[in-house]
Amino acid sequence: MAGAAPATAFGQAVIGPPGSGKTTYCLGMSEFLRSLGRRVAVVNLDPANEGLPYECAVDVGELVGLGDVMDALCLGPNGGLLYCMEYLEANLDWLRGKLDSLRGYYFLFDCPGQVELCTHHGALRSIFSQMAQWDLRLTAVHLVDSHYCTDPAKFISVLCTSLATMLHIELPHVNLLSKMDLIEHYGKLAFNLDYYTEVLDLSYLLDHLASDPFFRHYRQLNEKLVQLIEDYSLVSFIPLNIQDKESIQRVLQAVDKANGYCFGVQEQRSLEAMMSAAMGADFHFSSLDTPSLSTLGIQEKYLAPSDHSVEQETMKL
Repeated sequence: MAGAAPATAFGQAVIGPPGSGKTTYCLGMSEFLRSLGRRVAVVNLDPANEGLPYECAVDVGELVGLGDVMDALCLGPNGGLLYCMEYLEANLDWLRGKLDSLRGYYFLFDCPGQVELCTHHGALRSIFSQMAQWDLRLTAVHLVDSHYCTDPAKFISVLCTSLATMLHIELPHVNLLSKMDLIEHYGKLAFNLDYYTEVLDLSYLLDHLASDPFFRHYRQLNEKLVQLIEDYSLVSFIPLNIQDKESIQRVLQAVDKANGYCFGVQEQRSLEAMMSAAMGADFHFSSLDTPSLSTLGIQEKYLAPSDHSVEQETMKL
């Protein structure tokens, strides 16, 4: 109907350093969402992304190419990417036209891996801000390679980068530790996994760094960095194995909670059927049988517990 307000759209802005698994995440998440019945459109915002494994609904390469920018302006890859994002920011009408034709879809934005874009450069933040004006509700999904957990110094660095990204991007934010299926190949963790995902008392990491002759001289600096992270108390992680449906489900629930997306009955039935097939006939999708849901803060009213689980809850009362 003419003059009708456009429907609110939802999506994910997938960010993270190079090699963290953003493109693989977009492929896996898009397949998972389609199996639930969502109409998904994957948007490639990385002009350096070649040989995309997923079906791309919108490709920024149609607007500006990294190779052309590097050749014309004599820039390197990093400077070229920054220019491409600034060019996209200056030509947002092109992007809006593409997205308007996909109203009713759930969007996955595959973003560049340039760290500067997410920590202090303003182009990507401005693009996300304009999308909010178009009634597009995004959650920033920040991927970090889980192998950083095996090195205390690198993990502190990742925490600082994640915190800076959260403060700069200004979107609802979910941090992921990607490639959890490979973490055993990276080396033994100094603490259990919960220590890294919940970002518990970081003073223990300082003790590990003190045993290294190099970092021993920078203890005061590391103490200040740790204090800064703990003062904000914003950073935590969800482990992700993109090959595991249950792992993707936990991530999706956190993302949907962050941007306010509430799925319908049909999608919930598809999710129940999928998870039952993956985990066996005895699996029931409820807050009682799936402790991770309560951990993520998902309220029971969004779930459909079985009669058996309701009976158990009544007995407890």
